[in-house]
Amino acid sequence: MKSNKNHSRRNFIIGGLAAGGSVVAGQALGAGDGAIIEKQPWSNELGDGVDVRPYGLPSKFVSNVKRRNVEWLTASTESSVNFTPIHELEGIITPNGLCFERHHAGIAEIDPTQYRFMINGLVEKELVFTLDDLKRFPRKNKIYFLECAANGGMEWKGAQLNGCQFTHGMIHNVMYTGIPLKLILQEAGLKGNAKWILAEGADASAMTRSIPIEKVQRDCLVAFAMNGEALRPEQGYPVRLVVPGWEGNMWVKWLRRIEVGEQPWQHREETSKYTDLMQNGKARNFSWEMDAKSVVTNPSPQAPINHARGHTVISGIAWSGRGKVKEVHVSLDGGKNWRKARIDGPSLDRSVHRFYYDFDWTGEELLIQSRAIDSTGYVQPTKDALRKVRGSNSIYHNNGIQTWHIRKNGEVENVEVS
Repeated sequence: MKSNKNHSRRNFIIGGLAAGGSVVAGQALGAGDGAIIEKQPWSNELGDGVDVRPYGLPSKFVSNVKRRNVEWLTASTESSVNFTPIHELEGIITPNGLCFERHHAGIAEIDPTQYRFMINGLVEKELVFTLDDLKRFPRKNKIYFLECAANGGMEWKGAQLNGCQFTHGMIHNVMYTGIPLKLILQEAGLKGNAKWILAEGADASAMTRSIPIEKVQRDCLVAFAMNGEALRPEQGYPVRLVVPGWEGNMWVKWLRRIEVGEQPWQHREETSKYTDLMQNGKARNFSWEMDAKSVVTNPSPQAPINHARGHTVISGIAWSGRGKVKEVHVSLDGGKNWRKARIDGPSLDRSVHRFYYDFDWTGEELLIQSRAIDSTGYVQPTKDALRKVRGSNSIYHNNGIQTWHIRKNGEVENVEVS
């Protein structure tokens, strides 16, 4: 009797799905699909208890979702970069363990009890703070993207890397908790001729960057947490600088000192590095803001179309260092025609935006692109338009439109058409 009931219920489920169950892009299930009609091992046995994983980890079935580097890019991993798997992510928040890393002398492991933060230079009183001292200041929570200025730098001369993790993965988007830097400087008292600050890191490279005082007063944070927990060591634990909308190299990690001065210091990272070589052979410097940019993350070379023809969802991310993303457009034919995408989720100032475009794929070849328009009206340019102004010998601030070639079998390749 029990067996007959189960058999009847099983037939009802199979029949219902087969007859009326045309879910978007779905397929009717066959009678032999044991994954739906048979009890699975995880339904028959107890799983791990609450103390087995005191700090939660991803499922073993998504172990492939991780940061990756390009081994031939640098001589050593201590001064190198790895990339966020943006093709594997949804929404706008990057998990802490997947935020890309960029180091110049490896990860500094700092004992928080020995951490000190100093203010010196053109101030009324030079000060030194412990981590506990800093946490006594009023704090803010802000969601911002951080993008390395070299994101996409290998694509200046043409399509190079076959995966959006590698073409666009030097970016992450998290909620920072920290203290407005202007409050700390108020405590020290700025002198009248204070025009710039020098931010210095405590790692072995002693990373330094000059930042104009107007930016500091506007929105810079001294952050000690990201996404609700302490900064990860690779993200600057215990304290890093947050410089919203500006190139990631300025977001000094393991922040140990702020010096106040009258003019920029012209150190290595703002002269021989992080300057933009122009077509006429001259270089522009202090090009801090990150221009509006977008990329389709699915489908992409690491995320091909694996389903049959029919309803298909294009997903991607867009951002701008000058404000919000107002619109995102998607093209299926290499920029000849554009369609407005749907932005879903929070639309925040200098934060990543998530966009979608739904269409019916007939199995034909496509040239998929996206372009962002930010709240200032700036439109993301083609790579050709960018090269007309900048030339092809640059590294930094490549925000040209990305093209993915979708083949008839669903495979995707990095190409250029404009």
